[in-house]
Amino acid sequence: MSKVLVITGASKGIGLATAKHFLSEDYRVINLSRSPCPLKGVVNFCVDLLSHTWCAENSVALLTQIEGAEQIVLVHNAAMMTKETVNDISADTLRKVLQLNVVAPAELNSLLIPHMNEGSSIAYISSTLGRKAVANTHAYVISKHAVIGQMRATCQDLAGTMIHTAAICPGFTETEMLSEHLGANPDVYDQITATIAHRRLAQPSEIAETIWFVSQTPVINGTVLDANLGQIET
Repeated sequence: MSKVLVITGASKGIGLATAKHFLSEDYRVINLSRSPCPLKGVVNFCVDLLSHTWCAENSVALLTQIEGAEQIVLVHNAAMMTKETVNDISADTLRKVLQLNVVAPAELNSLLIPHMNEGSSIAYISSTLGRKAVANTHAYVISKHAVIGQMRATCQDLAGTMIHTAAICPGFTETEMLSEHLGANPDVYDQITATIAHRRLAQPSEIAETIWFVSQTPVINGTVLDANLGQIET
């Protein structure tokens, strides 16, 4: 059976780990991101998902790459995290974050879903901040809440197609994006891990394994799944 993973943002972090996992399961992997995925065998579309024309410019080539696939797993992983509050957020920042985190997945859905057969799946990568909020991450929190709503709407719209969908909500994960957001202060990491039941950050490979499980398990449909090593409630 021809099995294909289409994933955004597989050049690093969770996306890279997910591409690696699916390659090991004999999937053909197609990555859409500004930087290429470094893994051998991955088909890279070097696109800027912030562009309003990326889909039209790449649709023919992308559909050619998935032609004949009996099963497609679509993983909406690419994301942008910015620092701002309700007091100082700019409209341009909010537009950019929503374009990458919410609008681009909708565009990719519209392109690929008509070509997805029974047994295919769509995984949305939301966040712990899709369920709650923290200060100074205003646009990201808005967008990740929207991702969960987008998944739930997808589930309802695809009823009867036998394509299942879920939203995975990683907690603090050891990725480049988190490092860039938090900086190099070790005290910050100590404060974070003190709120995690396992006292450590999640690894991208652990989130990748969760994505794999979700993609192969139709009973997990319309589900929001936490992947955070346990949050300590205070």
